[in-house]
Amino acid sequence: MYKKSLKLILICIFVNICTSVFAQTHISVPLENRIYQILEKAAIRGLCSTLSGVRPYTQNVVVKAINEILGSELKGKNALNDKEREILKDYLAKFSKPKKGMDFYRGGFYAERGMGKNDIPLSINIDLSVDIEGSAGIYLPKENYFGTETWLNLSLNGDISRYFSWRFSVEGGVVSAPRKSLGFYHTYYEGFNDVSSYQDQRIEIFSQPLTHFPYAYKKRWDGSIFAFDDLASLNYWPNSIAGAYGIMSELTASFIEDKLILRAGRISHDWGAVPMGSSLAFNQMARPFAALEAEFNPVSWFGISSLTGILEYENRKGEKVSSSTFQNAFSVTMFQFRIKEYVFFDFIDSVVWPKRFEIGYMLPIFNNFFYQNNVGDFDNLAMTFNLRAQYPGIGSIWASFFMDEMNFTNDLKTLDRQMFAWQAGANFPLPILAFSSVKFSYTKINPYCYTHNRNYNPWYGDLTMETSYTNNGAGLGYYLPPNSDEILFQFQTMPIKNINLILQYQMIRHGANFGPSAVDGSDLLSELDPNGRNEKDVLKRFFLKDGAYRWMHIVKVGVDWALSKAPLSFYTEAGVNYSYFTNIEGEANSGKASPYKIIDTSVYPKTTGFIFSLGVKIYPRW
Repeated sequence: MYKKSLKLILICIFVNICTSVFAQTHISVPLENRIYQILEKAAIRGLCSTLSGVRPYTQNVVVKAINEILGSELKGKNALNDKEREILKDYLAKFSKPKKGMDFYRGGFYAERGMGKNDIPLSINIDLSVDIEGSAGIYLPKENYFGTETWLNLSLNGDISRYFSWRFSVEGGVVSAPRKSLGFYHTYYEGFNDVSSYQDQRIEIFSQPLTHFPYAYKKRWDGSIFAFDDLASLNYWPNSIAGAYGIMSELTASFIEDKLILRAGRISHDWGAVPMGSSLAFNQMARPFAALEAEFNPVSWFGISSLTGILEYENRKGEKVSSSTFQNAFSVTMFQFRIKEYVFFDFIDSVVWPKRFEIGYMLPIFNNFFYQNNVGDFDNLAMTFNLRAQYPGIGSIWASFFMDEMNFTNDLKTLDRQMFAWQAGANFPLPILAFSSVKFSYTKINPYCYTHNRNYNPWYGDLTMETSYTNNGAGLGYYLPPNSDEILFQFQTMPIKNINLILQYQMIRHGANFGPSAVDGSDLLSELDPNGRNEKDVLKRFFLKDGAYRWMHIVKVGVDWALSKAPLSFYTEAGVNYSYFTNIEGEANSGKASPYKIIDTSVYPKTTGFIFSLGVKIYPRW
């Protein structure tokens, strides 16, 4: 019986590979795809219904939205122009059913057959792609750095009936993203006296990858890397040339005309009724992790989404030591409310919890904040509120508030224990240019936001478990670290059908997490002193006036160019990062505000960095 079943499976696979084609419909469209920016701009202009704030979307959802835009009868300055129609038709072609057999233009082989008496479609598609990027950072007067990202990707995907789609993607690469050591930092603060399970750590601090712009680099590899100059060890960062791998996969089902979507997979997410990349709660810059998720939009004005997954550790101290203190799960539930196309409101309830069978966190019908009172205070809870107002054709404004820990009976202005972040912004379309917009935003993240104390948990013995709002060393929320703020201006346009252009300016200010004037609570690994949170001077904050702060002025331009008659796309990014530090005259973390001034020392220097990258994709997937 076993041999017969195995033979039948092998025959089905062989026949699938050797027959005609069926296009997958429910696999997710990667968040890097420019179609998300196009759909966002189209919705602001009133060309289509605003889509869910739960991203990524399935391919079928995207195709429906494109067809809705193409069918728009909107007149006047917000109507589609001829260039925009060509762009949308090109995207439809990319998502269309491939031709049968080998397709050399797409770099894949596509096959399908009917299965059973009802001819249920069962398909398998095999794709190959290559992504090669070189990058450089030139820092005055004499520091030069060079990096690379070279990846070969093999993807298998297809459909199982019209309800289920699947994808398995594996890639191998050669990477180098050099950083340099900046110094050391106390996770609590210098002079902290260890108490019970609260123990200070002195950790090494590294710069951002020097061949990329600050806070713009998202590592692509999973687990550890294999440095070519130290193949006997598993390392966690490729300062030199190293080998790496990555695996992304999913099984997605869609029912009731895409109103109910279920997924098991390991992919990136971006949640919230805010522009792409602006989420304070669950951002696309977070590393992917394996999770089960569901989205249900029963009516036009309400939707609910829920996800539970297992977070991944960063290999800073070796595989066994690092993973033994980071055994966490992550659950998040989002309720979406909307008033037609004018007002959007989200409530997001999220929690990082040490792995145990805590079924209440997994169910969207419970509130995590109240559920913790039933199971004990061992977890890191957070709540997020998003409010966006939009007038189609004019633009949209939004405000977001992320609450990690707060005490409303205490001083909201100066205490470190008020661990929250907030953001406000506006997004305006420019109908004169093809799918163009300008976006402004301001983001402020308080000290210790996204962090959490390491605690002894009853089920882990004498290990102190980490429950920071992170995954594999990167934040789950906004890409900035604690104790920072950002002013962002961004202009996006498509001047030619196959070219996407981005101009961007950022001013980022961040409390130093190294050196003699380091500010407590300025790192994702910071831990807030559990004692004296209302009285201790060191546990008070005065942004820019309580220690050293780095100011970064970043100007950059990015261009993507996809060739029409060849399976190639090129991309480049170039700009300058001018940075300097300010410092106070007195002692850092003194509990009072002090005047500050610009400094230039060996520890806190002024720098001007010219950063450039150039890449090519062969058989680009999207």
